[in-house]
Amino acid sequence: MRPEGRLRYHHDVTKRPELNRELIHRVLGKDYLELHILRLTLIEEADASTSRVKVETIDGNGRTEVIEGEGVGLVDGLFSALLGRYALEYQSLETIELANFKVNARLDTKNQQSGVDAVGEVTIEVRNSEHVLFTFSDASRSITSSTARAVLAMVEYFVNAERAFVMLYKSLQDAQDRNRHDLVSRYTQELAEVVKSTSYTEVIESIKKKSGI
Repeated sequence: MRPEGRLRYHHDVTKRPELNRELIHRVLGKDYLELHILRLTLIEEADASTSRVKVETIDGNGRTEVIEGEGVGLVDGLFSALLGRYALEYQSLETIELANFKVNARLDTKNQQSGVDAVGEVTIEVRNSEHVLFTFSDASRSITSSTARAVLAMVEYFVNAERAFVMLYKSLQDAQDRNRHDLVSRYTQELAEVVKSTSYTEVIESIKKKSGI
């Protein structure tokens, strides 16, 4: 039973765009990439403009990785670290543009009179190369951790969207080669949806270069 007293706000709630999430999950299956943060280190000099960020992540298979980067402040440092790690393999990340970043204090969740321990909700909005806006947010009592989780969720989303696009594109090519018109129709429809979640022009060019299409 829940103990009596004031209800506590549920911590560490990360929200991601719903656009194509179910489809991307279904296409990728066990290859869907899930990323979580184990540790975050931020080093800033008070009189300097550069922030050094180190993030230790773990995926759904238990593999850990330490990623480092530099930037002007926490958000820029996180973008630099995470996009630097994944953008070489997933080119759609290179076109992601930060559109908005905001922090909202939920003072109704405070435990102390001062309210400085209240839950803070971090919201990050980004645009892809097709000018579609995507919103990621995280709420917890640590603004730093919530910022990191929101940025990581953004990277995870676009990595999986690109993976799904590549898989569907190759499946479409194979179905066309085998004259499977039923599958061609299905993959074409699914591609038309997934392209909304990635930078498909860059992805297609990458596929052509790698496969010689």
